[in-house]
Amino acid sequence: MSVRTIPLVDLSAFTEGNESQRAAFVDKLGAAFHNIGFVGVINHGIPPSLIDDFYKASNTFFAMSEAVKRNYEIEGMAGQRGYTSFGKEHAKQSKVADLKEFFQIGQEVEGEHVDKDQYPDNVSVREVPEFLDLGITLYRSFEKAGAELLRAIAIHLDLGEDYFDAKIHNGNSILRTIFYPPISQEPASAIRAEQHEDINLITLLVGASAGGLQLLNKEGEWQAIVPEQGEIVINVGDMLQRLTNNYLKSTTHRVVNPPREEWHKPRLSIPFFLHPQASMDLTSLESCITEENPLQYDPITAGGYLDERLREIGLKK
Repeated sequence: MSVRTIPLVDLSAFTEGNESQRAAFVDKLGAAFHNIGFVGVINHGIPPSLIDDFYKASNTFFAMSEAVKRNYEIEGMAGQRGYTSFGKEHAKQSKVADLKEFFQIGQEVEGEHVDKDQYPDNVSVREVPEFLDLGITLYRSFEKAGAELLRAIAIHLDLGEDYFDAKIHNGNSILRTIFYPPISQEPASAIRAEQHEDINLITLLVGASAGGLQLLNKEGEWQAIVPEQGEIVINVGDMLQRLTNNYLKSTTHRVVNPPREEWHKPRLSIPFFLHPQASMDLTSLESCITEENPLQYDPITAGGYLDERLREIGLKK
């Protein structure tokens, strides 16, 4: 039995609980995000069968030849829709590409929306016709769970429960399915995903097919995160850290290579990066600026910040 490195919360206590259960959930989630930046969530409402079906479709896609997969790599899209081939993305402080390839599915805009240009069409895969439909269904399920978590955080920050609702409706969230192929030779200095922080408000991650996820704690030690069956791992992204002037922590994390005897095992993982609309103002909340914690950031919009970070990690030229 592995020792837990992150707290565990039950989302149904917030969505279905009484007043005291909701309040206890808000306190526990707020403390986890403030102290560690990570939390495990059970009873999140994302159907296990949907996760399994999307895993299978993803594995089918990544098993195709490089030539076929490259048909779904869209020029000029900065990886925001469709396929990104192996070795394209690196952490912002690293010059060495991560040992991964991935496919991204974005927002399907609902209702009238003024700026359709910000939402490119999703890419369907002829060889795996169910892939995109499953991805969009999973996207919606993640979006729903993420909205509830942000409602709890809004209460914790005394912003009113619905503070994030309009900001994340038709937000620029991304569902990413990541494939880390078997390691066939000694990597130059690369690991599956070099240490980094996420760009968005929060990330929701369903259990990967193999271990390797680690967070950097306050003592500067790397700790393994091993989710249990049915648990999703949530972490704070840089946008939420900026908004709260570092009160909520966007914690550094990475995916390390397996021990040599497991190099032959690939790894598949499915994170959902919950983003607001590009117009959201990320100016730090006045309530999070104090004498002990003076203002740390210049004002910027979510769209401006995303653009800046995509250039830093090599996806946008």
